[in-house]
Amino acid sequence: MKELPTPPHGVHDVPPRRWPQTGYPAMLTTTAAWHVFVLAGWLVAPAAWPWWLAAIFVNHAIFTVAGLLPRTSLLGPNWTRLPASARNADAIALTIDDGPDPLVTPQVLDLLDAFGVRATFFCIGAKAQRYPELAREIVARGHALENHSQVHVHTFSVTLPAALTREIDAAQRTLEALSGERPMFFRAPAGLRNIFLEPVLRKLDLRLAAWTRRGYDTRERDPGLVTRRLLDGLAPRDILLLHDGNAALTIEGTPLILAVLPRVIDAARQRRLRFVTLREARVDSRD
Repeated sequence: MKELPTPPHGVHDVPPRRWPQTGYPAMLTTTAAWHVFVLAGWLVAPAAWPWWLAAIFVNHAIFTVAGLLPRTSLLGPNWTRLPASARNADAIALTIDDGPDPLVTPQVLDLLDAFGVRATFFCIGAKAQRYPELAREIVARGHALENHSQVHVHTFSVTLPAALTREIDAAQRTLEALSGERPMFFRAPAGLRNIFLEPVLRKLDLRLAAWTRRGYDTRERDPGLVTRRLLDGLAPRDILLLHDGNAALTIEGTPLILAVLPRVIDAARQRRLRFVTLREARVDSRD
């Protein structure tokens, strides 16, 4: 692995590039208004309290279900495809989660180098701290290093705003300190989130990114099946999801991503599609 320079002094003082402020999330405003309405109704007709309680329950149930749908935009802006633009008309994005992994990530980087493909790595902050040279290597080889939370907790989707802020900001600071580049995108652990996430991302100047299609390569051992899931219906502006961390193994003991990547890249190029990072896919400062 090549030796990389330490980020220059003062790089972390550069102000972050701001995403547009598109208004407070409609769903959060709606649920606040609904709670006010229910409270007013209860004050006017207290005897109907079971109905008012049921109204609150339904409201919370709707937001809970929405948080379990990684590709929904009900809880705020969410990239499930690349922005529509002439520049992205033949582009797709390869995103790689849960690393860096000391055994798998170097092999993934070598594969991407061999094919001349740039990818977006959503890294876990604590893992990047454990393997700092890999975090720097990802950026040095021309890939994008983005935020996948600091410790990837399973309770992320039921976390309150203050804890969400600490978790995501810790990863921001970790990844920026290691690579010299401030993450611009965030992907929630397992894609699960809640109604409080979008205001936190807005505060930290991050854009939520999900995916168009995934291969379930953390639990599937058949690379052929994973490849078919990724390629079935593959179209321009798709965002693909694979894993270098927590990758399942083939029957032969090979991490799934290493068996799948060459097939996916070859098939995409046969369809005259090119790979870009999420950062490269941004249309302009208003996106």
